[in-house]
Amino acid sequence: VQLQASGGGLVQAGGSLRLSCAASRSDLSINDMGWYRQTPGKQRELVAISRSGGSTNYADSVKGRFTISRDNAKNTVYLQMNDLKPEDTAVYYCTAVIMFKNYWGQGTLVTVSS
Repeated sequence: VQLQASGGGLVQAGGSLRLSCAASRSDLSINDMGWYRQTPGKQRELVAISRSGGSTNYADSVKGRFTISRDNAKNTVYLQMNDLKPEDTAVYYCTAVIMFKNYWGQGTLVTVSS
């Protein structure tokens, strides 16, 4: 199973981006799907997670600005990012738990200029 992320890019502070991540197979039952981010020299951190039961969790730093959603029919997860700040600059990785195994996408770079 592969996860293909897209939607990163360069945006000015206050702008918006939408990330997408699709699993290579639509016939799988995916549990959690979510997004992490990482900057050089720092550990990968959770941004948002969407659980199979419908609940969501967000990092405190993105609450009220980012929204995670998923299309289970397409095994795709989205991250709508609004009011972006320079500190949101990072490589964003999507993740999915399938049959108790954690899969990672290749990462997409988000750069927010001040």
